[in-house]
Amino acid sequence: MSLGEHKRAQSALVVVCTRGGEFLLMRRAWPEGFWQSVTGSLAPGETPRHAAAREVWEETGLRAGGALIDLRWSVLFPIIPAWRHRYAPNVCFNREYRFALVLDSRRLVRLNPREHLEYRWLPAREAVALAGSWTNRETIQAVEAHRAWL
Repeated sequence: MSLGEHKRAQSALVVVCTRGGEFLLMRRAWPEGFWQSVTGSLAPGETPRHAAAREVWEETGLRAGGALIDLRWSVLFPIIPAWRHRYAPNVCFNREYRFALVLDSRRLVRLNPREHLEYRWLPAREAVALAGSWTNRETIQAVEAHRAWL
């Protein structure tokens, strides 16, 4: 991977849920068995909000539009070794910006088969148990705790 092809060490996480408390999780094509909400790296010059809306569209086929809620919360975490090759040498940490998309009801999701193989709408407790990353689990819990106000 050349320098111009490295990912930015900044990403957006979007927890998608319904007003009734069902959370969307998708199973990644790789690594096997890894479930997550919508997530992706910011493109060069892209804002976290724009990246979040773009990733929702690319990964689910849903338009976030003005319904996308910036949780005004970010976290710095170590990039796992299996994914470090995607970043410039010596880049070891990623800044993740967190968002929520609250829908009135479940929607049909159009997955990108290169990224995800299946999806499920789950109650918060089950989504937390299935989510593959601590940042995803933490954000689902926070959105569930405050869903009535979102």
